[in-house]
Amino acid sequence: MAERLGMVIDMKACIACASCAVACKVENNLPDEVWWNRVLTDGGENPDTPAGVYPDLTMSNLVVACQHCDNPACAKVCPVGATYKDPETGVVRQDYDKCIGCRMCMSACPYTGVRSFNWEEPKHVVGHALGDADVPAHQKHVVEKCTMCWHRLAKGLQPACVEVCPARVRYFGDLNDPDSEVSQLIREREYKQLLSSEGTNPSVYYLV
Repeated sequence: MAERLGMVIDMKACIACASCAVACKVENNLPDEVWWNRVLTDGGENPDTPAGVYPDLTMSNLVVACQHCDNPACAKVCPVGATYKDPETGVVRQDYDKCIGCRMCMSACPYTGVRSFNWEEPKHVVGHALGDADVPAHQKHVVEKCTMCWHRLAKGLQPACVEVCPARVRYFGDLNDPDSEVSQLIREREYKQLLSSEGTNPSVYYLV
């Protein structure tokens, strides 16, 4: 059976430090103002914004990136096959050279903000690339998103966000393997999937 690589994130233990977001941005040499991995706060647009009215305030966070769906809506609408699900790993990938910039994948994806479009030639505040040398070059007029650090997977490594998490709340593995750590976690703990009603069957599970 082919793999279905995915993540399990323990939101009860997440400290919302954004190390995952920063590691993703550096590792993948993301252009200025582009974030593939975001830490959202239920309460406002800014981080650490509580919900409610003082003194009745609550604080909860959610880390969001491409959900690498088992039934990806984005791949179904791409007219050129630039967005596709890798048959060996289940990772939803993006071929920059094939992308024609129609942005149909962005419209079809129910997870707002997980994809970005390079309207201009990608720029970096320091003037040069910082990421892994094996990361594909970013291009103008193409759609981008989390690749699950495909270049690292090819070397037998974990995604950068999993490796750097100081609270160790991110788990990565094969969801099709019943003995994997990720499979055991979702079997033993209560979890949720984002917008499960959309029928996309995300490969990211949140322990609650």
